[in-house]
Amino acid sequence: MPKGHTATAEAGTGGLTATEHRLANGLRVVLSEDHLTPVAAVCLWYDVGSRHEVKGRTGLAHLFEHLMFQGSAQVKGNGHFELVQGAGGSLNGTTSFERTNYFETMPAHQLELALWLEADRMGSLLAALDDESMENQRDVVKNERRQRYDNVPYGTAFEKLTALAYPEGHPYHHTPIGSMADLDAATLEDAREFFRTYYAPNNAVLSVVGDIDPERTLAWIEKYFGSIPSHDGKPAPRDGSLPDIIGEQLREVVEEEVPARALMAAYRLPHDGTRACDAADLALTVLGGGESSRLYNRLVRRDRTAVAAGFGLLRLAGAPSLGWLDVKTSGDVEVPVIEAAIDEELARFAEEGPTAEEMERAQAQLEREWLDRLGTVAGRADELCRYAVLFGDPQLALTAVKRVLEVTPEEVQEVAKARLRPDNRAVLVYEPLAPEQPEQVEGTEDPESAATVEAADANEEAAK
Repeated sequence: MPKGHTATAEAGTGGLTATEHRLANGLRVVLSEDHLTPVAAVCLWYDVGSRHEVKGRTGLAHLFEHLMFQGSAQVKGNGHFELVQGAGGSLNGTTSFERTNYFETMPAHQLELALWLEADRMGSLLAALDDESMENQRDVVKNERRQRYDNVPYGTAFEKLTALAYPEGHPYHHTPIGSMADLDAATLEDAREFFRTYYAPNNAVLSVVGDIDPERTLAWIEKYFGSIPSHDGKPAPRDGSLPDIIGEQLREVVEEEVPARALMAAYRLPHDGTRACDAADLALTVLGGGESSRLYNRLVRRDRTAVAAGFGLLRLAGAPSLGWLDVKTSGDVEVPVIEAAIDEELARFAEEGPTAEEMERAQAQLEREWLDRLGTVAGRADELCRYAVLFGDPQLALTAVKRVLEVTPEEVQEVAKARLRPDNRAVLVYEPLAPEQPEQVEGTEDPESAATVEAADANEEAAK
C-alpha cells in the first residue's frame, strides 16, 4: 500500500485538510475528507496543455481531451458519459495553456466507478483510438471553434490578444482551441504519440474529495491505477519567460459585425504563485472587479460612455499573467474617449494607490471567491490538483487566501505603477462594420419601413 502524510489543519485553511500519497508508478494522489454531503469528487490533472504543442499541431491537447471521452478498452463509445450519468453523477473535461483536466462528481457510493473509469482510459485508451473516433472528434472541435470563436461577436478577441501579448514562437502565442488548418492536419498517429508522451501516471495528479473513507479510496486507486506503467519521454515545456514590460503599445483594429465598439487590452503581469501576482489581482479587483470598481463607476455610472467595464486577471504559472481589460462602448462614443478615461484612472491609481475601504472590499471579494471554490467538493478537488501540478504542493490551495490577505496597499500600488502602463499592453479595438444600404427600387416601401422589417426578421432568426 502506498504511504503518505497527513496535513494538520492550520490557520487560514478553514479547518480543511488533505493527505498526499504517491504510487510506485509516479501517480500523485491527494485525498480530502468532507462528510457534509454524501458525494465525492474525482479530479485528474495531466501536466499538458497548449504550451506543450509544437508549430503546425496547435489544438492537439484540446482535441485529445475530446478523444478521451470516445471509449477505452473496457468502455465503448459514449460509455463514460452513460455510466457516470446513469449513476447519478456529472462529468466533464477542460484544456488550458498549462493543463488538461477530467472530473466527475458522484454519489459517494459510486466513487469506485469513477476511479475505474479514469484508470481505464489512462491505461488503455489506445486500444479504442481509431480513425472513426479521430474524425468524429475532429469535426466536433472544429464546430466548437465555429460556435464559440469564429461566428460570435468578439469571439476571436482572446485569440488575437494573446497572439499580440506573447510574441511569435512563444509557447503561449496560440490558444488551446488551435487553428482550423492544424486541426485538419492532425493525424491518428499524432494523437497516439501525444497519448504515449503525456498521458502517463507520473505526469498526473489525482485528487478525491468528499464523503470518502481514505484507506478504502487509496486501496481502489492502487488497484486500478497501480499497474499502469510510467513513461519518462516527456519533453520539457519551452521557456515562457519574457521581460516584465512589453516596451511598447501593441495595437490592432478589427472591423467586424459587432453590436458596439469595444476596447480590450492585455497587460503583462507577474507569474502566478508569487506575492506580486496576488497584489496584481487585488489591483485589478479595485479597478475593474464588479460594479463597485473604479472603472465601472467612472465609465458606466458617471460618464455613461460604456455599458460594461471589467478588469480581471488570467493567472499563468509558466509565463507572465495577463491583466484582461474589456470595455463595451455606449451609443456612438468613440474608443479614444474611453481610452483617455481609462489611462487617467490607471495613472491616478498608480499615484495614490487603493484606499483602505477599497483594499478591504477587494480582499473580501477574493476571499469569497476562494471560499466558493473550496466550498464544493469539485472545486476543492480542482484546486488541490492545480497547486500540485503547477507549484508542486497541493497544501498551498488551503492557504491561498491567507497570502492574499497579507498583501499591503503599498504592494498593490507598486505593481500597478510598474505594470499598468500604456507601454505594457496589447490593445484590440473593435469597430462595427457599417450596415449595407439597400438600393431603393421604385414602387417599394420607404427605407424606414424596410429597415424595420429587416430588423424584425433578423431578431426572429437570431432567436431560433
